[in-house]
Amino acid sequence: MSVKEFCPDPPGGRPQGPVNVITVSAVVMVDIDGRILITQRPEGKSMAGLWEFPGGKLEVGETPERALIRELKEELNIDTTESCLAAFTFASHSYDDFHLLMPVFLCRKWDGVPHPREGQKLKWVKINELKNYPMPPADEPLIAMIRDFL
Repeated sequence: MSVKEFCPDPPGGRPQGPVNVITVSAVVMVDIDGRILITQRPEGKSMAGLWEFPGGKLEVGETPERALIRELKEELNIDTTESCLAAFTFASHSYDDFHLLMPVFLCRKWDGVPHPREGQKLKWVKINELKNYPMPPADEPLIAMIRDFL
């Protein structure tokens, strides 16, 4: 069996030529009860209404960890440190107009109570409930990985 038969390209094939790669850091925040924080994308943003793990785009010169620390403060008004972020996995997903590269971290320690500051909704959910929330395609495969790890 050839590689193409065993690992076929998705329908429509892979994009040819330059691709706009966007790097976004995300975090799986786990509370003392084993629940995971998800946020709902607000109206007016792409993929509005979908649930996702907190995080955001890296700014020029930022590491994934520093971007998460900044984003968690801006979006949820909580503080954490690099030593509280454990590298977990990454997602790599092609959307129609860009390719997403997303390092994903685990976090169990932070200061403050998450509070939405950008119009998003927040929910703490058990791992077996995550599948009940519609998520962006890049986030969906993470559910099984998180379940298996936790």
